Amino acid sequence: MDDDRALRERAYRIAEEKIGFYMHLTAFVVVNAGLWLLWYFSGGGFPWPAFITFFWGFGLVMHGAGTLFGHGYKNRIAEREYEKMRRQRP
Repeated sequence: MDDDRALRERAYRIAEEKIGFYMHLTAFVVVNAGLWLLWYFSGGGFPWPAFITFFWGFGLVMHGAGTLFGHGYKNRIAEREYEKMRRQRP
């Protein structure tokens, strides 16, 4: 029974992380589309939204990599911490 509960809690945490990433992705697309439209309809010129898109995009890629591929790494670190705490317990 405890195994099922632990799996459910782990699945819930993973789902929360994925939802957070998808919300970040949605905000990125909406805000950047708005900035590029603002740039376009204000006469173009120097493409200043490129800086925001690039740097925010880099952050988004890192967030996505951690969310979608980082669970194995996070689980290994968590397991090491758990074992360390277990050994230190009186």
